[in-house]
Amino acid sequence: MTTVTVREKKGARVREGLVAVVTGSIALATRGDADVVRITDEVREAVRRSGLTDGTVTVFVPGATGAVTTIEYEPGVVQDLQEVLDAVVPPQRRWRHNVNNGDGNGHSHVRAGLLGPSLTVPFVDGELTLGRWQEVVFCDFDARPRERRLVVQVMGV
Repeated sequence: MTTVTVREKKGARVREGLVAVVTGSIALATRGDADVVRITDEVREAVRRSGLTDGTVTVFVPGATGAVTTIEYEPGVVQDLQEVLDAVVPPQRRWRHNVNNGDGNGHSHVRAGLLGPSLTVPFVDGELTLGRWQEVVFCDFDARPRERRLVVQVMGV
C-alpha cells in the first residue's frame, strides 16, 4: 500500500509518496512528408489510465525521422510550421545523407533533430499543465508514410 502525504511548503503543494512509473505506447499511421498529428488526447488518456495524480508524462519517438513538440493545432499554424521547415530545411537540397545512403530522406533526419525526439509535460491533479491553445503533436518528417509507435512514460504519485 502506498501512502501519499500532501502538505503546503512556502505556497506550493507538496505531494510525497512512492513514485510509480507506467509505460505505454501510442500507435499512429502517418502520411510522412511533414505530417503533423495531434496526440494530446492520447497523452491525456495515458495519464488517466496510469492512476497517478501528480507527476510528469514523457512522450518519446523511437527512430530518427520523427519528433514531438507542442503547438496551437489549427490549420494555419500547421501550414506555417511546414512552410518554415521547407524554407530552413528544404527537401530538394543536396543532402549528404542521401548521397551516402540513397534513401532520399536526409532532410527528414535534420528536421527531426531540430525539434527533438521527446517532450515532457507536468500534470497536476491528473490534468496536463498545457496552456489554453497548446497541443501535443507528433511530426513525421520521413519521405514516405509510416507506422509509428511512440513511447509514453508516466511518472509520479
